[in-house]
Amino acid sequence: MKLDNLIRKNVKNMSAYSSARDEFNAGAEDYLFLDANENPFNSDYNRYPDPYQHELKAAISEIKQIPKENILLGNGSDEVLDLIFRAFCEPKEDEIITMPPTYGMYEVLANLNNIKTVSVPLKTGFQIDVDSVFSSITKQTKLIFICSPNNPSGNLLQINDIKSILDEFSGLVVIDEAYIDFAANSSFISELNDYPNLIITQTFSKALAHAGIRVGMCFASERIISVLNKIKPPYNINQLSQKMAIDVIKNYEIYLFQVEIIKSEREILSEAFKNISWIEHIYPSESNFLLCKVDNANYRYDQLLEQKIVVRNRTNQHLCENCLRFTVGTPEQNQTLLEALKQLNL
Repeated sequence: MKLDNLIRKNVKNMSAYSSARDEFNAGAEDYLFLDANENPFNSDYNRYPDPYQHELKAAISEIKQIPKENILLGNGSDEVLDLIFRAFCEPKEDEIITMPPTYGMYEVLANLNNIKTVSVPLKTGFQIDVDSVFSSITKQTKLIFICSPNNPSGNLLQINDIKSILDEFSGLVVIDEAYIDFAANSSFISELNDYPNLIITQTFSKALAHAGIRVGMCFASERIISVLNKIKPPYNINQLSQKMAIDVIKNYEIYLFQVEIIKSEREILSEAFKNISWIEHIYPSESNFLLCKVDNANYRYDQLLEQKIVVRNRTNQHLCENCLRFTVGTPEQNQTLLEALKQLNL
């Protein structure tokens, strides 16, 4: 894979915006800052944040065991995904491949950037149809998106299938690992050195319990990260979010403990759902939710809303007819859910 052949020509030739904070050591605290037209009166947040989030990346580097140079941070994973489109996909010319049912923002961002989406549906059992993926690749295919554990099905996709695509595809493969902390398998981060065309996205929103701060993580080769840094907004992670994310990592063991509770509760719910007559099938999950086939998804969804319980109705997605997706809550929340389900067990 020659990365230079994948970068959009205008991105390759453009000059990155140079912010005031790019021109000196961002960690220096004894400077007189008269460069960025900020309000000079201290409010703790009157200065622009570190544009490259050095302290936060150092903390992430330690827990993920990956160099800082291989990390990009975004205003949520959606910004990371959008940057990937903007850097590598030529509008009206290039294509991406997605594997429905999957995370809907891949196609939304493709439409936003005027990129054609080629859908290669997962097979029964929610696994990759590798032959169909390969037959769908054209000269215009730049990106293949793989969500594992998959949303909305919750399962891990077969590692050998993913590796075969990484081995054979000359474009970029984006593996969305938003739910990887709930899975038995480890992250593909350990494979980055073997696959220069691999991009991994993760998030602070799921296992790390901070969806509200909007911090997404991207792991890739230093060269890919440098391209994405070139086009990202200069101060895309605000100071409050950087501070909160650092605090999360300082308390990392708390969130690991919470993940174990969620995984345990997932199994408790899965067993309890077997006693609900209108739940017809519970799909295996390596995430923090359970996808269930029910007798009538629209009807049961409305019934639960009447009980002030909100779940996700996925019935219109491929392979998900009459399916509801239940996020695993706290033990107390899950008991409330089960009591409501039993009341509807008629």
